[in-house]
Amino acid sequence: MQSNLRYPRVNGYRLIQQVGGGGFSTVFQAVNTEDHRVAACKVVALTPKTTQAERKALDKEMRVHAALKHNNVLEFLTAVVVETGTDSPYIPAIYMLLEFAAGGDLFDKIAPDVGVGEEVAHFYFLQLLSGLNYVHGEGVCHRDLKPENLLLDAAGTLKISDFGLCSVYKLKDSGRTRMLSERCGSLPYVAPELNSDKPYAAEPIDAWGVGVILFTMIAGNTPWDEPSARSYEFGRYVSGAFIDDAPWDRIPAPVFSLITGLLTVSPQDRMSLADAFQHPWVLTQSQLASQGPVALAERLTQSLRDTGDLDLIEIGMPTESPPSTQDDDQIMLSATRGSQFIQSLMLFSQTQGGTRYTPNLTRFWASIAPPELIVAIERGLGGLSVRAVRAPNGPSGELRCRIGAFDARRVPYKGWVIVEPFIMADGNVRSFCIMQRDESSNHKK
Repeated sequence: MQSNLRYPRVNGYRLIQQVGGGGFSTVFQAVNTEDHRVAACKVVALTPKTTQAERKALDKEMRVHAALKHNNVLEFLTAVVVETGTDSPYIPAIYMLLEFAAGGDLFDKIAPDVGVGEEVAHFYFLQLLSGLNYVHGEGVCHRDLKPENLLLDAAGTLKISDFGLCSVYKLKDSGRTRMLSERCGSLPYVAPELNSDKPYAAEPIDAWGVGVILFTMIAGNTPWDEPSARSYEFGRYVSGAFIDDAPWDRIPAPVFSLITGLLTVSPQDRMSLADAFQHPWVLTQSQLASQGPVALAERLTQSLRDTGDLDLIEIGMPTESPPSTQDDDQIMLSATRGSQFIQSLMLFSQTQGGTRYTPNLTRFWASIAPPELIVAIERGLGGLSVRAVRAPNGPSGELRCRIGAFDARRVPYKGWVIVEPFIMADGNVRSFCIMQRDESSNHKK
């Protein structure tokens, strides 16, 4: 019976292909061919084991997110719920229809140990401040700010997403606030006061988070594993001995003072968002804002290209309109390719299934066929102490390998290596490899 279930249309949108997800949800690209629109659909499966507490948390996430309307907040469009234990032909789940962020997440644009450059960091930090200031004005604390939850639309505009851990801490009418008590967030980005069992103020939590994000954009890594005595780096920071440590010693003085202000350990003394807006570095006019999407995409990927983490190459990239033999879904999947920002990011791949957007991935082309490439990858990963287990082929015949290991900071990660065939114009078979993370306890560079 379960195998016969299918995904429903959500407000006229049909789920086309998976573009992301984690342990609790799956994200699909969805298209509405009648309105010529593309959206994202976050699917949270419902089972008989789903608890009332989990349902309550999901209901809160949807209610809060739906009320937030700002250019730097990912728009919540609508939601559909298919309950368990019914005769419905659809898969039981909560289907959240969201604005489609065609540029992927900010995390994948940050070159490890390099960052995105001060100019790009400044550009996106202003947008992050603007969006978060609005969210706080609506009485909401995000509590899980990190580069993975900062998405980019087709024009390169930053969008704050994922309000699953948010909390309403302030009444808009009266301005009355309350302290929070739940311990949550991703360890490298949480504020140190969450190490205590005492209630904490909401706004300083998010101010700390944007401070860590700014550091990460500038330096290419988080400043510590966690803000506690267990972290050597955090201990150095608290003692004041960090100033000459790398990468602190290469952060320019103006942004250094902003970061350390936001990362003041005492929440009472920590720089607020209002203070950050008045900081000289923030008040500096962004030159990048007036240079257009192509310049933005080039600057955003410059560090990745410099480090060899991104090769801007065009193999079989279509340069003309889709042929008339394509169906409506394929045409809609190609729609976001018209963005100059996306074209410059080169985040599209031409596969046998048509033009496909692949966010949140590491990707590359290879001149050998998939069976040869997957063996070479498995051998290479083994040499890096990464466990790789071959999985059954995907629905389109793509070769798949499940991987898992620890990064240099002993943070666990898991994911997939997927190798697809790519047929060149001369008939030769090449490979397109996608390396997709799906779990990481801390999501650090």
